[in-house]
Amino acid sequence: MAITMNLPNKLTILRILMIPFFVVFLLTDLAGNYSDLIALFIFIIASLTDLLDGHIARKYHLVTNFGKFMDPLADKLLVCSAMICLVELGRLPAWMVVIIISREFIISGFRLVASDNGVVIAASYWGKFKTVFQMVMICLLIAAIKELNLITFLVTWIALLLTIISLVDYLIKNRNVMKEDVK
Repeated sequence: MAITMNLPNKLTILRILMIPFFVVFLLTDLAGNYSDLIALFIFIIASLTDLLDGHIARKYHLVTNFGKFMDPLADKLLVCSAMICLVELGRLPAWMVVIIISREFIISGFRLVASDNGVVIAASYWGKFKTVFQMVMICLLIAAIKELNLITFLVTWIALLLTIISLVDYLIKNRNVMKEDVK
């Protein structure tokens, strides 16, 4: 089976390839005082490829099975890698990351069960807001600008709250996915 390597799929692969570079610069002082800045730049570019690949795929009808599978996986790898690194750096509490990553596992499990039953579950607005706030949170935590501590604190808590709200919304809207037909 051949994989169609259209532009959106190439952007998704690029995002995945950027993750190790992001992690190295965030967790080391490879570039001295510029390491965090380079990590932030890589994270922002990787995040923008997510917006761009989805837009291009929908606009030009370039949606593929590869993209449907790899795009959300690339997003989860990027965001989870960033949050785990931020725990290592002492900038984000581990318990928050556990909640956020748990939500991703739960939703992925639901999507897998739904897919087995021929049901496609689209992302909700709550999930999209959650993603935006998580990415802004990560950028603020990487930048670690003292004057933005209050904003960083608020965005972090809003991201966590949206993570929980989007999970509850998702579970309520899709509760029928887990029901089994008993004969």
